[in-house]
Formats: sequence, C-alpha cells, structure tokens
Amino acid sequence: QVHLVQSGGGLVQAGDSLKLTCVASGRIVARYGMGWFRRAPEKEREFVAAISWSGEDTIYADSVQGRFSVSRDKYTLYLQMNSLVPEDTAVYFCAERPYSSASSLESSHNRWGQGTQVTVSS
Repeated sequence: QVHLVQSGGGLVQAGDSLKLTCVASGRIVARYGMGWFRRAPEKEREFVAAISWSGEDTIYADSVQGRFSVSRDKYTLYLQMNSLVPEDTAVYFCAERPYSSASSLESSHNRWGQGTQVTVSS
C-alpha cells in the first residue's frame, strides 16, 4: 500500500522560512497531481497550494501567494514557506489526486499524508 510520508515543520518565528516534504513510499509521485492543505486550530482544513504532474501548473491560495512555493521532482513534493506569519500556524497535509492536473478541490484528492505541525510565533 502506498503511503504519503511527510517531513519538515516545527516551531519558528514570524518572518522565518520552513520547507515541507512529502514522499510516496513505494513508488514515484510524478504521474499525479498533488497539493498541500492545512488545518488551523478550530478551523476547517483549507487549500494551500497544488501542482500538476508535470510541475508546469501551480495554484496558490490568496493567503500564501507570493510567500509559498510548491514544487516537485520524481519522488518528492515540496512546499517552501517564506515570510511566515502566525496565521500560518496549522497542521499541514500533502495530498495526491488520481489525475494529472492541479486542483484546489479537497475532495478530488484521495490519498493523504499524516500531517505535520507548523507553529509560527509572533
């Protein structure tokens, strides 16, 4: 069974940077559209960023546009987070969808990572 395994995250100060990674154990991820979502305390999970299988198409939530960057290689999905603010504090999830395109639609993703905590202090 394929699992998405995340790493990165932690506690940082406002203005700092972090990089999250997501690896699909057992196979490459290059054939699938993938995305990042997050769930802040007492809030619903929300879309952050998405990327197509080729890496040519990316989508970002307005709240992270210009600060976050999603990328990928054959085996790994990345989320580079710069200029972090306290409002970015959340559990971050990587996700995979059975299509080649990128999408912000949570329900179109059918495989999820375990989640990793990102905490930004002011």
